[in-house]
Amino acid sequence: MPAVVIVGAQWGDEGKGKATDLLAEHIDYVVKFNGGNNAGHTVVIGNEKYALHLLPSGILTPGVVPVISNGVVIDLAVLFQELDALNARGIDTSKLRVSANAHVITPYNVTVDKVSERFLGKRAIGTTGRGIGPTYADKINRVGIRVQDLFDESILRQKVEAALVAKNNLLTKVYNRAAIKVDETVKELLSYTERLKPMVADTALELHHAIEAGKTVLFEGGQATMLDVDHGTYPFVTSSNSTAGGASTGSGVGPGLFTTVIAIVKAYTTRVGSGPFPTELFDEDGEFLRRVGHEFGTTTGRPRRCGWYDAPIARYSARINGVTDFVLTKLDVLTGLKQIPVCVAYEVDGVRFDEMPVSQSDFHHAKPVYENFAGWDEDITGCKTFADLPKNAQDYVLAIERMSGARISAIGVGPARDAIIVRHDMLG
Repeated sequence: MPAVVIVGAQWGDEGKGKATDLLAEHIDYVVKFNGGNNAGHTVVIGNEKYALHLLPSGILTPGVVPVISNGVVIDLAVLFQELDALNARGIDTSKLRVSANAHVITPYNVTVDKVSERFLGKRAIGTTGRGIGPTYADKINRVGIRVQDLFDESILRQKVEAALVAKNNLLTKVYNRAAIKVDETVKELLSYTERLKPMVADTALELHHAIEAGKTVLFEGGQATMLDVDHGTYPFVTSSNSTAGGASTGSGVGPGLFTTVIAIVKAYTTRVGSGPFPTELFDEDGEFLRRVGHEFGTTTGRPRRCGWYDAPIARYSARINGVTDFVLTKLDVLTGLKQIPVCVAYEVDGVRFDEMPVSQSDFHHAKPVYENFAGWDEDITGCKTFADLPKNAQDYVLAIERMSGARISAIGVGPARDAIIVRHDMLG
């Protein structure tokens, strides 16, 4: 079995955690390859709900080796808080592997993130304020702190001192904040080393050996395609590559080993934070989707912006990621709607766009062109096969499948772990 990638096809919150957890029963490793604790997965197992922010969701499946690879930025306090919370609930977390090359979110990265976002005022990006962007910026500027640096105090101190020269000038002279002390920062980072060290490994090498040995490895992306720093709605994006290509650079596994790309797409669309969103609803339908779909951020608790399904976005995601299979989630949320619009194209200043405009200015001004589909009233949460779905629900799925650029291989029909209809074998 070659390596398999799971990515979000919209702006995140599509239910990647549930899909990863579903497939994790068939695999040996689950790898988080980008992002940090700025996004969350919610997984429901029986009567238990687990909210994960930094850990790969495969950590909930016994026998699976969860890996945090080099493309991730790690807040060590959050890492150990999550591990402690899972351990307290009887979850075995002892198999976790952490890349020595992953970058560490330092206290000053968090401070810079929060004060700079406030400084932007109405131009704020809408970050979570958890230091993700500044940590990636340090990485690119070659002043970042990596996991391996924590095990050499001399090197760590030199790197913190170098980073704080610029950071403290920014904080004191631009933002009128107090300078951050080197000693306090080093002391806090060193406090994690004893517990962290047994988890640290050359994860790229370990994953390569696992694939060579015939193990199945699943790579799960944080955030989603439309938040990718290169391919998303820039500048309202995350700070990493959350598309399928990021799985290779974010893990050290060669791109030729990836032959299956599974994209998770919600039966409608949501977004957290600022930025263009053509199908966004500001009426009772939007409130219906938010209320019934429990559309509040796993990490931030912020209400998600809600809108109808956007087929051009799905097609764009299929193309950018090389999607082989879509998993459609939250179809059950649409139950009770008499009519369900789907965006099939955009109109910008009287010109029709069947694909996502390359100009962000055009996309910002895009008006959705809708095609309407009949809704259904039947409860679908107990459906086990596609044939069990009401005909109107089947028609809706088949219609958006034709518009989206890849087959819909599984359909989420409820929040429970097993509330999913499998139409095609995605790992075969």
